[in-house]
Amino acid sequence: MNSKIAKEEKTLATILHLSVFSKFIIPLGNFIFPLILWLTKKEKPFIDDHGRKAINFQISLFLYTILILAVGISIILFQAIRLGGDVPFAIGPEHFYIDEMGQAISIVSTISVFAILLSLLFFIEIFAVISASIKASNGEHYSFPLSINFIGKESNNHHNNHQQSKNEQFNNPQNETL
Repeated sequence: MNSKIAKEEKTLATILHLSVFSKFIIPLGNFIFPLILWLTKKEKPFIDDHGRKAINFQISLFLYTILILAVGISIILFQAIRLGGDVPFAIGPEHFYIDEMGQAISIVSTISVFAILLSLLFFIEIFAVISASIKASNGEHYSFPLSINFIGKESNNHHNNHQQSKNEQFNNPQNETL
């Protein structure tokens, strides 16, 4: 398999994966740069496969992060409101009042759990992107963990039907339905 794939394709696929780290410099760089690289050389099957998988992985991580943050914030707010039952609850730069330290343990532990989950997601991303880059440079395919397939591969049969005229599609016995 390695001999069939040109060195240029391996290099571009590796750069495509590593371009995800541009998010640390440019906001949304983890979407923009891989998308640009993928779309410029999409006609090459190796680049197409790695590009789709890289973008699907980034979209999946974004959704997991939003989900973890939404659940975490709602649980923390619920706990905070429950703690402030008798006393008006206010969070501001000058005051965040909790009567006893025991009441704060549930909020601190919840924050800790969700911080650990976000950290795990971050380390999975780092490990997966580096692994995908190494596989791409070796001319191998890579499947990202936790990735949802948002951008699927186009089937050739479906693509060919769009190239036919309407009359040809109507006269084609494979397209007939009851």
